[in-house]
Amino acid sequence: MGKVKYLVSRIAGLNYKQMFQKIDEVHEKSGKAKVRIFLDMVYCGIAYQAGYMDYALFEMYNLNRRQRKTVVTRGKNNAFMKRFNDPKYMPLIENKLSFNTLFSKYVKRDWLDLSKATFEQFQAFIERHAVFMAKPADGMCGKGIEKITASEHDAKTLFAYLNAHNLTLLEEVAVQHPDLMALHPYAVNTCRVITLLKDGIVHVIAAYLRIGNGNIVDNFNSGGMVVPINKETGRIEYPALDKAGNLYEAHPLTGVPIKGFVIPLWDQVLTLVKEAGLIAPQVGLVGWDVCVTKDGPILIEGNDFPGHDIYQLPPHRTDGIGVLPEFEKVINS
Repeated sequence: MGKVKYLVSRIAGLNYKQMFQKIDEVHEKSGKAKVRIFLDMVYCGIAYQAGYMDYALFEMYNLNRRQRKTVVTRGKNNAFMKRFNDPKYMPLIENKLSFNTLFSKYVKRDWLDLSKATFEQFQAFIERHAVFMAKPADGMCGKGIEKITASEHDAKTLFAYLNAHNLTLLEEVAVQHPDLMALHPYAVNTCRVITLLKDGIVHVIAAYLRIGNGNIVDNFNSGGMVVPINKETGRIEYPALDKAGNLYEAHPLTGVPIKGFVIPLWDQVLTLVKEAGLIAPQVGLVGWDVCVTKDGPILIEGNDFPGHDIYQLPPHRTDGIGVLPEFEKVINS
């Protein structure tokens, strides 16, 4: 019944213009007839809960039935969210101010809730931190974040600007490990680690390194790139990919090799997310954004609806196999 309801809701909300644009894109890449693509797209929607965006992004037109069954599609990801994350508790993770309060032990940096701060408290904060990050409390995908140098602004004007633009979370800048700084120094390159809490145990499902590319954010949907991390070793075994489909064996700005890069202090990263995953057990499936510093890992934020779009991108699959078996291994254990 859940699959049927999902399919009906997706059909009702379809952007048909965008869908046919995706059909055109797939036709150009694959050479397959548009009618055949359309019918296969509909089939994948019914059989695998894959929308037209999934169909194109994960190149499901190149996969056989066995491989398609292993892909975490939007419908399957939504089902995981409904099963493991209680909506009443999701704001604890979604709202960055609530998150910083609840997970302060792992945030490990100074921050200020501007919505509750006086001008004098704001002044004290910018005196402590000449450069700081300003974020929307409810922002997503790295959008709206600004890196601000306080000395370049009049304090009262800046105070008014931040409030007017809903940039109410001010944070001390996280300083990443020298190895990650060498890879890309303009953004904090975070590890996105997906965990699932089952029977009181936090399991690491998958991990990815998100790498900036000249911007102050590393998000895949905001100009950055992504690559899987071997969750056992912390080693990167594939080239990184950006949303335009470009592959990078080495970083285009710094020349530092990406394939073969080892995340520093990886054992500490795993320990951190396994501890953090127990704090709000009502939200059992979380994507943690972790910054590794020279003194150990710290949490940047949590995602109670971790985007499935980075899970199993075509250049990052071995034999076309997606991430679903990793979820099933834990869920069925």
